[in-house]
Amino acid sequence: MIPVTEAFEATAGKPECGCPLCRLYKKLQEDELDIILGASMMEPDIRIKTNEQGFCLTHYNMMLGRRRMLGMGLMMESHLAEVEKKLRGPAIIGDKRASALSALGRLECECYVCGRIEKNLAAMVSTTVLLFDQDYNGFKKLFAAQPWFCMPHYRAMLEYASKKLNKKSYHAFYDAAYSIQESYLKELSGDVSWFCKKFDYRYDEEPWYNSKDSVKRAIKFLGGSFGEEESGK
Repeated sequence: MIPVTEAFEATAGKPECGCPLCRLYKKLQEDELDIILGASMMEPDIRIKTNEQGFCLTHYNMMLGRRRMLGMGLMMESHLAEVEKKLRGPAIIGDKRASALSALGRLECECYVCGRIEKNLAAMVSTTVLLFDQDYNGFKKLFAAQPWFCMPHYRAMLEYASKKLNKKSYHAFYDAAYSIQESYLKELSGDVSWFCKKFDYRYDEEPWYNSKDSVKRAIKFLGGSFGEEESGK
């Protein structure tokens, strides 16, 4: 409850701070990357998982940015040995080529860090819904103060709420979340439309108002900003 509440407090009434769940994602991401490049990379149970799954390109690049090259080298050494096994395919009678392709395909879809983040973030999404439903420490007021949610996390909250809340509670949660999205989307659409008009010479002398960064804000609203590092803002 504490990290969820802190994230919602940090973004309340501050559109520039973005989606509170994206904020939580970024914190989880930073923590996981620090952990995996620290002492835990030598823990047998974790190395087994990283050897098997590897990482997505985004998290490979983020780890490289931390310049802990010995740790990266050790993980690459054992992970490449696992990739070599998959490349050869299982030493059994049957369609070895098909089995190898299937195993290599899974490598492209798996990432140890992504899996850890998704698991922990799912718990924070459920906590958000339950805090709202119970109105713990006035959470409904804090929820209503949010400027916007990115669409992926908006959907995730509603999906969880639809499965776990009774009909009355779900409608209350849906209405509160929808009201936030509807208001921000109307404002954002207006800003993007004005941004486009500013490229028409007839509007050359008109002010930009709040439209200069509207395309960037629209992308964050539609796709989230949880894949960014803090330094990349």
